[in-house]
Amino acid sequence: MKTDASTCDKAIAILQATSDGDKLAPLDLALVESAVNGFLSENGIKAFDKLHETVVAGEYRQPWFHNIENMTIDHEGYIHWKGIVVEHYERPWAYSEEAKESALELARRCKILENKCIPLSVTTSIWRWEQIEKGEYEG
Repeated sequence: MKTDASTCDKAIAILQATSDGDKLAPLDLALVESAVNGFLSENGIKAFDKLHETVVAGEYRQPWFHNIENMTIDHEGYIHWKGIVVEHYERPWAYSEEAKESALELARRCKILENKCIPLSVTTSIWRWEQIEKGEYEG
């Protein structure tokens, strides 16, 4: 795909509406980058155009990480549960099937922590998890 002014204008509009891409999912930001560099297939162009339409309409919502409700990943690989950092995954591993299984377990833990009214954090979801499961955690 040859990059044209329209593509660049769309990319600029997307970036301006998402705090220079900070509010985009990492894969959506990569899509914008590929569009600007002219690396999109026909399907990629359609996805880019749809992203543009969604963002400029003010309807963009960062997709759930591995389709797990309330879980997102940021550009540095931090995993958020309802906006709170609960883990860190390296890319590209973060998008693997193994990472998906890990994320499902993490979501299970986050729900348990919420039900027990234990504050969510990397410490509670990962480092102190065994103590919490055994009922030995005193936060």
